[in-house]
Amino acid sequence: MSNPQLLDTLTDLIAKAKRAGADAADAIVADGTSISVTWRMGKLEHLERSEGGDIGLRVLIGKRQAIVSSSDRSAVALKELVERAISMARTVPEDPFIGLADKSQLATWLPTLDICDPTELTAEQLIERARAAEEVARAVKGVTNSEGASASWGTSQVAMANSIGFQRSYQSSGSSLSCSVIAGDAKKGMETDYDYTSAVYVSDLRPAEEIGRGAAERAVKKLGARKVKSAQVPVIFDPRVARGIVSTAVGAINGSSVARGTTFLKDAMNTEVFGPHVDIIEDPHRNRGSRSKPCDAEGLPNRRRNLYDNGMLTSWILDLRTARQLKLEPTGHAARGAGGPPSPAATNIYMAAGMVTPKALMSDIAKGLYITDLVGQGVNTITGDYSRGAVGFWIEKGELTYPVNEVTIAGNMKTMFRRLTPANDLEFRYGVDAPTVRIDGMTLAGK
Repeated sequence: MSNPQLLDTLTDLIAKAKRAGADAADAIVADGTSISVTWRMGKLEHLERSEGGDIGLRVLIGKRQAIVSSSDRSAVALKELVERAISMARTVPEDPFIGLADKSQLATWLPTLDICDPTELTAEQLIERARAAEEVARAVKGVTNSEGASASWGTSQVAMANSIGFQRSYQSSGSSLSCSVIAGDAKKGMETDYDYTSAVYVSDLRPAEEIGRGAAERAVKKLGARKVKSAQVPVIFDPRVARGIVSTAVGAINGSSVARGTTFLKDAMNTEVFGPHVDIIEDPHRNRGSRSKPCDAEGLPNRRRNLYDNGMLTSWILDLRTARQLKLEPTGHAARGAGGPPSPAATNIYMAAGMVTPKALMSDIAKGLYITDLVGQGVNTITGDYSRGAVGFWIEKGELTYPVNEVTIAGNMKTMFRRLTPANDLEFRYGVDAPTVRIDGMTLAGK
């Protein structure tokens, strides 16, 4: 849904910047309304409603640029915004790669996306969802405390315009519900876990009772965790943590890192990074996709593409600036907030489902680890070395046995990618999604 009033504000702001001395300019506004609540130990702990947004202006004078943002849209404030931006742009160093798109690069058609739910949730409805989730969770045997349940609803309106005639706006919405509880006691040990659901449409959220029960059962199952001996074993990643592998694979092909040479995949274009059975896909136009958008933040068209096709790397993630650095065509991946310049980012990414069930994927493992949680940020993006704390369940003869904690898994992402096999249980839940995956031959450091 287009918002003429917002677009008029932006085009007027750009015109002022041009009159003040800018060679080119673009502007963005992001407005939003949101409500969030937290319910803990049977009581309302937090309730917040916010309305408002920011407007951001980028001006270019030659090869210099400046970005200024404000939450105040009065005539006086916008006049000052232009003056500050022009003053800054005249003093900053030159950047040979900055600049707006050529008119021929701009999107001339935008798809109509189903990404805004007309349903509005009230604070009372959110409180009821959070209350129901925590109540079910606390009723599960073994749960001894609660970190609370949170529910939120929000809608946002984004408008963009630039000095070469591009104007677009769109509206989106989102709702979420989460619950986190503690099981056990100080004598026998305590464990915590959570469950979570988010969706564009309220009707697509998982039931509150399911979220509460899921959080509680996960926490209780972790009680009595043991250490295991160091070994080299197959590892199964639960979908909730397998998402991190997808994020790493996409982050490693971000144009900013490629241009700086600070990624372990900098020389991997058109080579097999994964096995031939692995696809990682981006779909920015997916209806009801949690991060869907009709174009990128520089007005370029975006599209569905296989970033990794049958294991082969096919595309970098590029905005205009990184494309110019690499002397390549932009890929429509610019993202931007009101207060910063565009930067490359992917949207609605997922690893395609494989051919086997999670049970079949695990059936031939004599000894291994099923991971439900990872601890720390132990990924070296330059070398690909990987080392993270892990929590999960020990696998023996293809079956889950006892819970495991205080272990570390290690490897190198290049080798891990080549040894990865996906299961067939992909679900779209988070905006970055993956099925259960198996990686053979990982080093496990335990006792």
